[in-house]
Amino acid sequence: MNYYDRQGNAISMQEWATQAENRAHKRVAETTVGRLWVSTVWLGLDHSLSGGPPLIFETMVFKADGEDIDWSEEYAERYSTEEAALAGHDRAVEWAREHQP
Repeated sequence: MNYYDRQGNAISMQEWATQAENRAHKRVAETTVGRLWVSTVWLGLDHSLSGGPPLIFETMVFKADGEDIDWSEEYAERYSTEEAALAGHDRAVEWAREHQP
């Protein structure tokens, strides 16, 4: 398994674990749109399946009702850079606006 910091630099598992413990460090963006919660986070682990650039950020959309969140995802997308993740977060927010439950 390969580990990366938020800038996409390879790091050790120990460095990744230390950074991953910090929830605020992991959070890239979050937006609530009606009853949908859009969450974008730094994973730091390569989730690419095709051998392309490491996918180390992820946006997911969940149904939410206040503090009660249904953890089954409605939408998911992964990215290689924080810049792409922020742009993807904006796309997911638009998707959420169009797909209100």
